[in-house]
Amino acid sequence: MDDAVRAKYLKAGQIASKVRGQAADMLQEGNLLLDVAEFAESEIIKLGGKPAFPVNLAIDTIAAHYTPHSEDPLTFQAGQIVKLDLGVHVDGYIADTALTVEISTNKWKSLIDASADSLTAVLDALRPGIMVRDLGAMIEQIIRSRGFEPISNLSGHSLEQFNLHAGISVPNVSDTSADDLKPGMAVAIEPFATNGVGRVAGRKSGNIYKLLRMKELPDPELNEIVHEVHAEFNCLPFPERWVAKRFDKSDKKLKKLLRQGIVATYPILSEVKGGMVSQMEHTIVMTSEGAIITTK
Repeated sequence: MDDAVRAKYLKAGQIASKVRGQAADMLQEGNLLLDVAEFAESEIIKLGGKPAFPVNLAIDTIAAHYTPHSEDPLTFQAGQIVKLDLGVHVDGYIADTALTVEISTNKWKSLIDASADSLTAVLDALRPGIMVRDLGAMIEQIIRSRGFEPISNLSGHSLEQFNLHAGISVPNVSDTSADDLKPGMAVAIEPFATNGVGRVAGRKSGNIYKLLRMKELPDPELNEIVHEVHAEFNCLPFPERWVAKRFDKSDKKLKKLLRQGIVATYPILSEVKGGMVSQMEHTIVMTSEGAIITTK
C-alpha cells in the first residue's frame, strides 16, 4: 500500500470516527431513526468523504441491513439496543465502523461489553501474518465466556477500493480458514454477540440496494436512475432514500429494477431465535510493524 492510498484510508477513518460519535449522541429516546441516518450521511460529505453504504440502524434482534425509509416514522424507544454502523470512503478507500448503544436503560451492558471486549482483544493481538481463524477463536472464546453466543454467519471482511467485502473474512468463531493478515491489507473487524443461538437470516428488504449491472432501459426515468446510481455510488450500496429525493414513487421504480436484475436488495438480518444482538467494529490497515486502527 503506497503512502497516498494509506492517507485516504486514514482520512476516511478520521471522518468515520468523528461522525460515529456525533450520531451516537443522537441515539436517544424519541428521536427519529431517519434524522440520525440523514445527519450522519450529510456530515460525512461535509467533512470531505462520501458514505460507503447507507447508515445502518439495527435495533434489538436485528443485526444488520436496516436503514430508514424515506418516510420512516420509527423513533428510538427506551430499552432498545441500537447498532449504529456507518462507512466512509475517500476515492473508494473505505472505513467501516460500528458501536452499540442502549436507549435510556442499562439492562444489556454485559451483552454490549461482550462485543466490545472481544474487539479490543483482537485489536491488541494483531500482527502481520496472524491467522484469521485465530482471531475468530479469540472472539468466540471471549463472547462465550460472558454467557453469550457469537454470530457465526456474520464476519469481518477485507476492504479494497470501492469494494466492501474484498474476499477475506474475519470470522466470529473458530474455523479452518488458511487466510492471514498481510501488510497492505485494510480489514474491518466486527464481533457480534447475542443471547440467541448465534445465527441470522432474513428476506425482507432493509431499504438498501446495490447496482448489479449497467443496461440501457426503454423507460427513460429508470435509465436515468441507473446512470445516476452508477455515477454516485459506483458498486457500493445505496439507500431507497437517495432515489426518493430525486424521483417520485421510489419503491415502485426500485421494484422494477429488481425484477429486471439491474439492482439487488439487502435483506434485514435478524437473529433466528429472536436473540438480542450487539456489535462493535473498527477498521485497521496492516503494516509491517503492526496494525493502524483507522476508526479509533
